[in-house]
Amino acid sequence: MDKILIIDDDKNICESVKMILEYEKYSVDMAFDAFEGMKKIKEENYSAILLDIKMPGMDGLEAISKIKDINDTTSVVMISAHASVGNAVEATKKGAFDFIEKPIDREKLIITARNAVHRTELLVNNKLLKEKVEGKVEIIGESKAISDILEIVKKVAPTNSRVLISGENGTGKELVAKLIHEKSHRSQKPFVEVNCAAIPNELIESELFGHEKGSFTGATVQRIGKFEQANEGTLFLDEVGDMSLNAQAKVLRSIENNSIERVGGKNKIPVDVRLIAATNKDLQKEISENRFREDLFHRLSVIPIHVPPLRERRDDIPSLIDYFTKKICIENKFSERNFSNEAIQFLKNQEWKGNVRELRNLIERILIMNSNATYSLEDVKSQISISVKESSEFNYSMDSFQEFKDASEKIFITKKLNQYNWNISKTAEVLGIQRSHLYNKLKKYGIEKEEK
Repeated sequence: MDKILIIDDDKNICESVKMILEYEKYSVDMAFDAFEGMKKIKEENYSAILLDIKMPGMDGLEAISKIKDINDTTSVVMISAHASVGNAVEATKKGAFDFIEKPIDREKLIITARNAVHRTELLVNNKLLKEKVEGKVEIIGESKAISDILEIVKKVAPTNSRVLISGENGTGKELVAKLIHEKSHRSQKPFVEVNCAAIPNELIESELFGHEKGSFTGATVQRIGKFEQANEGTLFLDEVGDMSLNAQAKVLRSIENNSIERVGGKNKIPVDVRLIAATNKDLQKEISENRFREDLFHRLSVIPIHVPPLRERRDDIPSLIDYFTKKICIENKFSERNFSNEAIQFLKNQEWKGNVRELRNLIERILIMNSNATYSLEDVKSQISISVKESSEFNYSMDSFQEFKDASEKIFITKKLNQYNWNISKTAEVLGIQRSHLYNKLKKYGIEKEEK
């Protein structure tokens, strides 16, 4: 349901407009001055705003500029008993979509509101599509924590200073790194990412610095490392706390000398790289336990940025829900959808151990599994309970990685079989394996169809 905000110091006008729009199936909020209105705009995403020009404290012409700073995609319609060409021109210059007079004509109001809502929808969709095409980075949230991070990014991005981003998994550390690169003078040059936790220790040096042909068994050709690939751009060392001490020593030398040596090579190769690192570990603790070099820590953390977990910035959750919902609907060509206030409040109160990533995954699951126009509290709870049930099926106390992989594979295959009503051919096709291979998996894991 599209939501409209009326900002007018005349309560009678607000009530009459609210009644007309609610009859047209809009959800309507009211504010009796511009300050209250802007507070609501920060908390909610409105499809249109009806804004009175003449109000005490702050008039509509002043308020519209501030509203556009908060949300530049929401259509603003100016309303006033003091209509004039001058006011209309001024309001249009400041970004007003349309202008209607008091006393408000019912048909004019309905048509203008419908057009304003449609325009907002187009602007939002175009913005999301443009971001998708251009790969533009956007950090969503109005909390003080996010505002502080964006302020630091604004100051540090134009410089070459090294940045260390800390925070739990799923908080968006990579987004912060990409935003710094995007706003830097290196933005047209490469942004190269290395996940230090995903590369075996024996290969990390080759990955970072490259190697010469014949430098070790299997090195059949020369390899250009990530430092050289990122020359004149930005190198993002994700999960830097998992890097081996040998690799740490080489990274430190590279920082000090602005050059690298390939594994097996003797020549120093100059590199101009801006380093950004991220970690979910307490590096001070890692230093005290001799797992991380203190001198490298000080080199990397010239500008420290901490991204707090989602449970510490719950006010960002409604904006994230709205952003993910619109983005996923556009990507999958779904009709427009939203969440009820009760559902949003429920989601705000969750713990979100997986942070923003977990929230996005849940929103995507809800949108795919349920095509409602508005998701109720029950819709959300049903998908959360499925998620909790799936998590509980894992035995995290197992020591063997192979055991964990087998348990994961069993659950995944079972889910897919149920999804395709135990159609073996279809399930095998989706999984990308032969039917005989799938039958072997069923036998291996003792997977049987449950009788209903």
